[in-house]
Amino acid sequence: MDFEIRAERGNHTRKPLAREREEYLRLVDLGIGNTEACRIVGINPRTGTRWRYGRQASGKKKAYAPISDTGLPWEPREVVPPPAEVEPEPAGPSRYLGEFDRIHIADRLREKASIRTIAAELGRSPSTISREVRRNRTVLPDGRWYYRPHAAQRRADKRKPRPKTGKIGQNLELRDFIQDHLALRWSPEQICHALRRRFPDRSEMHVVHETIYQALYVQGRGELKRELTRALRTGRAMRRPHRQATSRRQRFPHPMVMISDRPAEVTDRAVPGHWEGDLIVGTNSRSAIATLVERSTRYLVLVHLPHGHSAAAVHTALTQTAQTLPRQLMRSLTWDQGAEMAYHHHFTVATDIPVYFCNPASPWQRGSNENTNGLLRQYFPKGTDLSRHTRENLDAVAAELNSRPRKTLGWETPAERLSKLLAA
Repeated sequence: MDFEIRAERGNHTRKPLAREREEYLRLVDLGIGNTEACRIVGINPRTGTRWRYGRQASGKKKAYAPISDTGLPWEPREVVPPPAEVEPEPAGPSRYLGEFDRIHIADRLREKASIRTIAAELGRSPSTISREVRRNRTVLPDGRWYYRPHAAQRRADKRKPRPKTGKIGQNLELRDFIQDHLALRWSPEQICHALRRRFPDRSEMHVVHETIYQALYVQGRGELKRELTRALRTGRAMRRPHRQATSRRQRFPHPMVMISDRPAEVTDRAVPGHWEGDLIVGTNSRSAIATLVERSTRYLVLVHLPHGHSAAAVHTALTQTAQTLPRQLMRSLTWDQGAEMAYHHHFTVATDIPVYFCNPASPWQRGSNENTNGLLRQYFPKGTDLSRHTRENLDAVAAELNSRPRKTLGWETPAERLSKLLAA
């Protein structure tokens, strides 16, 4: 710590003390007290205090800010006095810590006050004070640390500007993983869970699904390719509110068995073999595909309707499909009150499978099927002709969906869950 003090230090000398300020700040950062650092540099202790904390305007004396600590080597900045009228600190508590809050924290830390005591005095959460000290403290090589309020305020001001680069934009490996799986039509929530399973010990590879949605939808971020929104279930380029419930359907002349009369084993999903069904319709309602979803495993079966979706065509196609499945996997079928199920009584007589009908305008009573129909719209968009899809195409789509992990199945795939049930 050998520092040569300049000899010409008389009152007539007005040379800038740049070298002294540089050495003084370096000594302070090493943990040396103000009095000792001033003695080594050869300045008055009051001068060192003004360098560290600045000076308020008083009488004819102008105010100036503290010297900025920009890291070694020290580069003292030119001190510009603030305007004559300095706005006072807001009276009420702010969402963010201010300079007066940080000065209070520094004073109380020097008095050995606890974090909870300081938080109570400032009306803040203890975690807020703890996080502030941890972020903005200066740690010495020997493990000791100290907290400087004005330096902490400058660090907070530097972190404040927005927008900032998000976590996905900072990590190329994370971005490529997300983009590759979005291209495979995985949902953001499925991708987030896959990241935690693939990289359990790497926190930089963990995100929540909202982070992925914001990287796709928030304008100006550019963290993910904009065209990847077409791989999402909705395919929308911007977020929209949910649609209203479907309009009421007309009832059948033949008596229906309502969902309220369905056995309890169907409701709790404990026994496999209970299915939910519906149609996804193409452009101008000229083509359709029947969808069957098993309630316990969420296993999907797509029914080809090459001859239209009239009641007779749906009855024939569903009967043929039911005869290809194991008997223990066809216990009941739940449908809405669409006109395509006008022959539900004939279907029950031919297959011995009871059909239960949902209440009008209640699609949530077939939640698994409605959710799966939303997934299928990635493959069969609305307003397209569905008759051009062959049975082989439908089987390939069903196989791809049945191999996707599902949150409701403990992140197993429907195919895995069905295989376990069949083996048992």
